[in-house]
Amino acid sequence: MTDDELIEAVNQIRDTMINVATGGDRIQNVNDEFRELYGRVAASLARKRIENPLLYGDLWDWYHRWSSGDMPTYQSRRLYVNDLCGPLIERVRHGDVDNFVPTGWARVDRTVGELRDRLASAETEEQFQAVGLLGREVLISVAQAVYDPTLHTTSDGVEPSATDTNRMLEAYFATELGGRNHEDARRHARSALQLAVALQHRRTAQFRDAAMCLEATTAVTNIVAIVSGRRDPEN
Repeated sequence: MTDDELIEAVNQIRDTMINVATGGDRIQNVNDEFRELYGRVAASLARKRIENPLLYGDLWDWYHRWSSGDMPTYQSRRLYVNDLCGPLIERVRHGDVDNFVPTGWARVDRTVGELRDRLASAETEEQFQAVGLLGREVLISVAQAVYDPTLHTTSDGVEPSATDTNRMLEAYFATELGGRNHEDARRHARSALQLAVALQHRRTAQFRDAAMCLEATTAVTNIVAIVSGRRDPEN
């Protein structure tokens, strides 16, 4: 999609979400078209490396959200959808991309770029699964870049292999984010790591699995880059 086509498609997604949530079309009559359009928008955003804030690729998911109780009025639903779509349209229009900053670890940055490209072009279950496998390679490279067995002790005392991402990064977070003051940061880092690892091995992957894997992998990469000092301001 061109930027203009993408903006038009996001506007159409916005209009459809508002329409079904404010007494307009019945979901079953427009959901197939909506899902197809959402898929094209999600792929285009991934290709342009713009974070996708549109959480509902199916109108039934959107229905469960708006009927959960905190959007009781038509106006509240319109505001919610506009708040989702408005900033996204501005990012597309002005070319602002997501917040992944190169780490300086060449292999990590190169593989993250390839990971995004793979997600943008994936269409089959095998291709979505391949996104997870590539995400695993990113985290292996990240772990190998920062793990030091003389500094970082694993919780079970087992020395990790060169590809044991989970043990290496768990030990890294336990040491570098140790203490009560870092408890929340440590919990967040571990949760992102656990999500990324779980999604990487999902054999029935679909677009949402692959997209969440990309986000979780990027989150872990960003956290490690910050903790290691890679994002510190230059003196």
